[in-house]
Amino acid sequence: MIEARDSVGFGRIGIGGLGESVYSVHHGDVAAVVSKTPVFIFDPTRENALAHEHVIETVMKSNTIIPMSFGTVFRTDDDIREVLKSIYPSLKDVLKQMANKLEFGLKVTWDRDRIVEELKRENEEIHRFQHELTRKHLQSTYFARMQLGRMIDKALSERAAEVVREIYDGLRTVCVASRDNKVIGDKMIMNAAFLIQKDKETEFDAAVNAVAQKFGDRLNFKYTGPWPPYNFVNIRLKLERGSAN
Repeated sequence: MIEARDSVGFGRIGIGGLGESVYSVHHGDVAAVVSKTPVFIFDPTRENALAHEHVIETVMKSNTIIPMSFGTVFRTDDDIREVLKSIYPSLKDVLKQMANKLEFGLKVTWDRDRIVEELKRENEEIHRFQHELTRKHLQSTYFARMQLGRMIDKALSERAAEVVREIYDGLRTVCVASRDNKVIGDKMIMNAAFLIQKDKETEFDAAVNAVAQKFGDRLNFKYTGPWPPYNFVNIRLKLERGSAN
């Protein structure tokens, strides 16, 4: 969704591989960017996802956009106009808040085994407990392993929280907002989204690089974007409400 009073065309780049035109459907000075399709439900295949992403990238070049979830389909342009009408005040407010802002994603992983070995050397409690197990020849007992495992898990959580705080501290001054997302697997310690002013993109990029250099090869940073503000608006719920009215 974009702010635009006049009709806009974005080329024959519609999803589905049929070369459908992507165009705007309006209510006043807001619009949905759409293409026609004979399909009511799109499977999230790689081809379809890339086509959806390409449309978003094209529209983003000249507009602040509020992203729609993949596969949102309406029967007619009039249905779209009715939804735009029903959510108009909220949509205008969100467009104003998100004007000239972009989202970047940052995932941070570490070598868990390497960090565990560091903790065994550096954490006094773990080091002392291991020494005691060795002295008493208890390394192989079930309860000893369980207790050591709990101590390591606790220390890992504390170390991860400390590292994540340092990363946020290094990026806080160059972002408008941030959001934590669920980490995936035992190697990922951070999965975050950052909302950035467009004119701060270079500064944010430099700040991410500076933080990454600080940690060296102990952490792996995966930095993506720019994206629309997926993590900072929730238009789906509003659309469902609008459809029900």
